[in-house]
Amino acid sequence: MYQNLEECILDLEKHGHLIRIHEEVDPDLEMAAIHLKVYEAGGPALLFENVKGSKFRAVSNLFGTVERSKFIFRKTWDLAQSVVAVRNDPVKALKNPFNHVRTGVAASKALPMKKSSLPANFEEVNISDLPLIKHWPDDGGAFITLPQVYSEDPQKPGIMNSNLGMYRVQLSGNEYELNKEIGVHYQIHRGIGVHQDRATRKGEPLKVSIFVGGPPAHTLSAVMPLPEGLSELTFAGLLSGRRFRYSYVDGYCISHDADFVITGEIHPEETKPEGPFGDHLGYYSLTHDFPVMKIHKVFARKDAVWPFTVVGRPPQEDTSFGALIHELTGDAIPQEIPGVKEVHAVDAAGVHPLLFAIGSERYTPYQKVKQPTELLTIANHILGTGQLSLAKYLFITAEEDQALDTHKEVEFLSYILERLDLRRDIHFQTNTTIDTLDYSGTGLNTGSKVVIAAFGDKKRDLCQEVPEQLKKLSGFTEPRFVMPGVVALEGSAFSTYEEAEKELNNLSEAIQTNDGVPTCPMIILCDDSEFLSESINNFMWVTFTRSNPSHDIYGVNGSYEFKHWGCDNMIIDVRIKPHHAPPLIPEPIVEENIKRLFKKGASLEQVNID
Repeated sequence: MYQNLEECILDLEKHGHLIRIHEEVDPDLEMAAIHLKVYEAGGPALLFENVKGSKFRAVSNLFGTVERSKFIFRKTWDLAQSVVAVRNDPVKALKNPFNHVRTGVAASKALPMKKSSLPANFEEVNISDLPLIKHWPDDGGAFITLPQVYSEDPQKPGIMNSNLGMYRVQLSGNEYELNKEIGVHYQIHRGIGVHQDRATRKGEPLKVSIFVGGPPAHTLSAVMPLPEGLSELTFAGLLSGRRFRYSYVDGYCISHDADFVITGEIHPEETKPEGPFGDHLGYYSLTHDFPVMKIHKVFARKDAVWPFTVVGRPPQEDTSFGALIHELTGDAIPQEIPGVKEVHAVDAAGVHPLLFAIGSERYTPYQKVKQPTELLTIANHILGTGQLSLAKYLFITAEEDQALDTHKEVEFLSYILERLDLRRDIHFQTNTTIDTLDYSGTGLNTGSKVVIAAFGDKKRDLCQEVPEQLKKLSGFTEPRFVMPGVVALEGSAFSTYEEAEKELNNLSEAIQTNDGVPTCPMIILCDDSEFLSESINNFMWVTFTRSNPSHDIYGVNGSYEFKHWGCDNMIIDVRIKPHHAPPLIPEPIVEENIKRLFKKGASLEQVNID
């Protein structure tokens, strides 16, 4: 396999998976805009050979398709997958030890290899020498989109007690002093956050190394949800087919395989504004104070290549990343949560806001009426597990006679809406945590969740068009069919929650007066029903990224019984609120300028972006 990123680039080019861009391209918006066009067209990886203002080349879209990603890892994929499977379920190895000898040997041979000194082909550089890529017009500066952020446990130093994670790293802009400071955006419960807390308790800063580039396996390892006891660096060696090589310089770990290494110390008491940045929900994450990393030294290998991607409204390149991880980890979630058969973080909704799940319902034989029971226990377990805890909406059911697939999103949601008891099956969790990057809640990291657990016999036939009762509602216009059981309406622009409550009460009363709409259990109140109903992806994105369940779910004939809320029809207000982050909109001038690269005779003429 590849010893470095350059070998991967040459291999992809040899097999028709990569195009070189010879023209000079500006890292200020142009490179990102080109990447987005090529990704959307299903195009190849891109090698930018002439980056304005930097001597270094840059590469993007390496993981733009699952097929290309699996091609990159084709020689080590099966072995890596089998090692993860054994770690997820060690009983398999105990039952069939001889079948798993190879995986154990492979894992042991993938252990990191310490070297005595820095490679001869490394040179010291400055942050200002790097391709400082700005992605969206209102971004606060340049940031690293594919960093491998390395830290060690201050209580147990050493590479086997390290964490390798992918956290946003701001290189320029805002109040950062160029070449001396950078910003590191991470959450306290992540691996680096634990290390930072332990360093703080010892009264010392946390030493951090940021690796960029190297074999693609190293980048993937930084985001892998690995089983307990399998380190990211061991997995990196396993997937790359080559042990992770490293040494220490001034007490900092240096990856010998990386293209770039940035070393420095994080002082948690010193923070500066970080952001805004375009993010995976399709909006800007706004400016917040995060720890400052004081730069020690920056290294680059000879002829280094800077890998990057662009983060924005899904699907993007990280969608392929997610699919790749799912294939590698297989049934990791079912192994971790008893009773779970499948969990799907819906990419079109920004991954974190919306989960679809299938669980078991073994308590039902003891009930006179089929209803969610075990499913509620499973739902709480899901919402308390790792990254799944960031979800706002969880739709969960159990299979009976019909084979279900959470990835067939319209079929799955229809199945639930057919069985949903609107007075029994809606369960709120208020004043709790949501994704830091989700601004639909009541504050940073603060919002609510709702579990919609439906199980049992079919209760209704879902509408297949807009019901007549929704076509002539005063003050609510442009009704449009979205999918079976779901209709969108337009309302006036959102002003305050007090006004919204009055408007939604009026809507509820108007629907009741018209004898209700039993075939339409979900009604969406939005700013633009044409856009929302144009595609299922639009519906998922708008509905679940622009609503906070506790504040934005209303109901026709809503009422409480022993503190449990229910209704006849669920109404979700997904209008843009004043506190929401703005959506990502490309810069028109840049969009026009990059067309030069797709014209006849230009580097990207073979990529069809029409």
